[in-house]
Amino acid sequence: MNIEDFNSGLLGFLDASPTPFHATRNMAMMCANAGFIQLDETQKWVLEKGQKYFVTRNASSIIAFTYPGNDDYVMMGAHTDSPNLKLKPSPVIEKNGLVQLGVEPYGGVLFNPWFDRDLSIAGRVAYKDREGGIQEALIDLKKAIAIIPSLAIHLDSEVHEKHAINAQTDIVPIITSGKFDFSAWIKEALVQEGHDDFESLLSHELSLYDTQKASFVGLEEDFIASARLDNLLSCYVSLLTICSVASSQPYLMICSDHEEVGSASTSGAAGSFLESVLRRMTPDFESYTQLTRKSIMISCDNAHAIHPNFASKHEENHAPRINEGVVIKVNANQRYASNSRTISTLTLAAEKQNIKLQEFVTRSDMGCGSTIGPITATRLGIDTIDVGLPTFAMHSIRELAGSKDAHQLYRILFGMSS
Repeated sequence: MNIEDFNSGLLGFLDASPTPFHATRNMAMMCANAGFIQLDETQKWVLEKGQKYFVTRNASSIIAFTYPGNDDYVMMGAHTDSPNLKLKPSPVIEKNGLVQLGVEPYGGVLFNPWFDRDLSIAGRVAYKDREGGIQEALIDLKKAIAIIPSLAIHLDSEVHEKHAINAQTDIVPIITSGKFDFSAWIKEALVQEGHDDFESLLSHELSLYDTQKASFVGLEEDFIASARLDNLLSCYVSLLTICSVASSQPYLMICSDHEEVGSASTSGAAGSFLESVLRRMTPDFESYTQLTRKSIMISCDNAHAIHPNFASKHEENHAPRINEGVVIKVNANQRYASNSRTISTLTLAAEKQNIKLQEFVTRSDMGCGSTIGPITATRLGIDTIDVGLPTFAMHSIRELAGSKDAHQLYRILFGMSS
């Protein structure tokens, strides 16, 4: 796939995936269109060699794999979630003649960019239908219905010197100056999505998101600006890779939820999802162990590009640049899972594609984040490497990446079994 088609599809995927539920649904649809057979975790599996399969958990995590009979898999891991503002269970707040929605920060949200943005709402709703059953549905309002207005500088003259944002009181979005019925509003949103059997609301997992669409930025479209680049960018690369490889090539993709809050959930990388699938792919424990020890996991997440205005925040010899290649992430304390063996494997694969790699090491006097890489390596014993795509403004409502780097990672991953 050429880079123009690749990036065009990427922008569409970003816009269509405001929540992990939507991202997982979109990936499942693309897998089905590519000939993958959907599996159900609650049913018995009968796998046939030469076929391709996918399975979801919690509608927010997905695993897709080819099934050629080999046990030396190229595995690609990413995560479907991004930092955001989630609605509280009973969110409606009425005061000072306005209706607001109470929100709770999810993950390491960078608060400042959320002010003065046109915000919409999307997510999953569970409701009782007219026959008394439980139904689940995804909703996406796709229009600006909320905003978090800044406080005027006249009322906060010290805003540039020492303003701190209070997560409970300062980031509460406004939605209307009129009357508002939350349940009726949910019902209307469900009708717009084709669900007209609503009886009463049972629960919801809804999030705010920026309505500004993903776009190219720069004199020569050098950059891609979008929400949720961390980590839908890697989900898209992994998805395109596994949909492109032949069924005779042993590949597996896992895109997990809840990485931004530690991965400790049934659908997170610290849960049982991947282990359960691998055990069902193999006839016995001996085969399972051989598969985990012969395979490699490429944990794909974003990497901090060197910022021209804050260059001192980077380690001088390990400062990745946007549009100059895929980044290998290394940490002596195993916050990243890369080691000399896995680095060598990826380096050789990149050399075959004539692609340059970069390295990232956090400054020794700064803390280091982590990824699903060490979690997967620890839980399953799979040799793992952490790689990423250079990014600015990570965890902002709008992040920035290079328009060349993602396609290079795709080429490396696609060529790893050849």
